[in-house]
Amino acid sequence: MDDLEFRRRILADPNDNSAEMIEAKNSSLVNRKLSDELLQLDTKLEKALKVDVPDDLVDRILFHQSGQTPAKPKTTRVHLAIAASIAFAFGVFTGQFDQIISNADVTRSAEAAPLGQIALSHVHDEAPFIDTIDESVQLSQVNAKLKPFGTELSSLPGHVYYVNHCAFGKQNALHMVVDTPEGKVTVFIVPEQSPAAASFNDKTMAGIVMPLQNASLIVVGDKNADMQPVAKTIKSELQWQI
Repeated sequence: MDDLEFRRRILADPNDNSAEMIEAKNSSLVNRKLSDELLQLDTKLEKALKVDVPDDLVDRILFHQSGQTPAKPKTTRVHLAIAASIAFAFGVFTGQFDQIISNADVTRSAEAAPLGQIALSHVHDEAPFIDTIDESVQLSQVNAKLKPFGTELSSLPGHVYYVNHCAFGKQNALHMVVDTPEGKVTVFIVPEQSPAAASFNDKTMAGIVMPLQNASLIVVGDKNADMQPVAKTIKSELQWQI
């Protein structure tokens, strides 16, 4: 048995007299001294815990209690305690109720997030990749991407650098980059109809959302450009399948 194991066991039980413990105690003066000191400490603790209780202690306690005047019910404190409990419970409920309402408002706000804000975020995120691409997209390629939305363009609104489908929020959309009189713009066709036309912008970009037939047209460009005529031109070129 090594010294560490000996110390662990002797501290746990100073009275451990197993054969291996006796052998370990006698193996060195240090182990013997530690064992003797712990035995002495154990004996002192045992003596300290042995307190003689007077034979009449129980009777004296009972007599003392019977001689006391019964305490009057502390109705005031009880009422205050009840009132405090009610107030606390009401406060907790109110806080939870307010939190529920707040969470509901946040959920509604998230569900009603403007399509324009999603478009701005998408354009910013894709800019490092899209800005350097020029695929010289043809009308047939654009219409192939528009087919799932039930529409097609009769003609291109300008030189198309890029077209593809993309993840737009929780749905898929058409993503197209076009050269126009207002400069290079990003066009989205989203299968979600906006309630009305609306403009939006941030520090560097601006755009417009236009409702279509069971969809929305979104055009994003430079903040100083006018996106409305571009959006109107594209909308007029869209032909919907009946």
